[in-house]
Order: sequence, then structure tokens, then C-alpha cells
Amino acid sequence: MPYTEKQILEWLDEVKDPEIPVLSLVDLGVITGINIKQESVFIEMTPTFVGCPALDMMKSDVLTRLKEKGVTHAEVEISFKKSWSSDRISEKGRRALKQFGLAPPPAGKVLLEDLDILEHVPCPRCNGTNTELKNPFGPTLCRSIHYCNDCREAFEQFKPV
Repeated sequence: MPYTEKQILEWLDEVKDPEIPVLSLVDLGVITGINIKQESVFIEMTPTFVGCPALDMMKSDVLTRLKEKGVTHAEVEISFKKSWSSDRISEKGRRALKQFGLAPPPAGKVLLEDLDILEHVPCPRCNGTNTELKNPFGPTLCRSIHYCNDCREAFEQFKPV
């Protein structure tokens, strides 16, 4: 059975990030390559951060999903050939982050060029911008902790990279 890249992407859109279960690996932008050779499917994944503790689970979930769809031979390679950046997160993914209560990273901004963007993060709950950075290190490497002075709620941001 020949597979198409579009079909594989649709199947992998159902595989969620283990740390953010409303965001698919496709919308997170970590699926960076799909190669199909006859009955075999080769997936290239680029993690958001080196040493991400969820990598093994992501690989396993991708392989399980492909097996459920009848792919008899699949491999997942962790690759850094293409660097991951927060600009790889789709618009659908940004909406999912916000609905989950995480401030999405601003599109088109690179943290190393603009550290100020960590200080002025719109609150995902009330959209207020009267916020402050409490800690650049959240519960995972890819998140920071903020406080909204308007709705008086703490929230996390998925860091722009």
C-alpha cells in the first residue's frame, strides 16, 4: 500500500505533545521530514530543545500511530539538520496553546534578538498586557512563568526561540 506525505501528516496530526496534550506534533512543528519508500515510512523529528525529556515518548507515539494505520515498517530519526524555532508552530497550534492556558510565542520574533518580548507577554486568559516575567525557567525548558496584573493569574509562555 503506497502512502502519501499528506496522509502521513493527517495521521500524525492526531499524535499530541505529551506535555501539552492539545497540541499535535505536526502543529508544534517538530515533524521536519517524511520520506516514503514503498511500504516503509521514515519520519524526521527535530525537538524544540536538545535533551527534551519527552522525545522517547514522542517517538513511541508516532510509531504506534503509524502501526495503527497499517504501516508495516516505520522509523523515527531525531535530527538537528533543520533547526527548530517557535515560528514552526502553526496558527492552529498557537490557538491550541492559548486555549490550553499557555501564552503562545510571538510569530516572527527571535528571542536572541529581542529579549524584551519575554517581558511583555499577553495573558492567555484576559489578553491583558499588564504582565510581568516571574521566572524565565518554567516547568520545562520550553516555558517561562509570568504574572498578569490585570486578572491576577500566573501563566506560562511557550518561549520564542
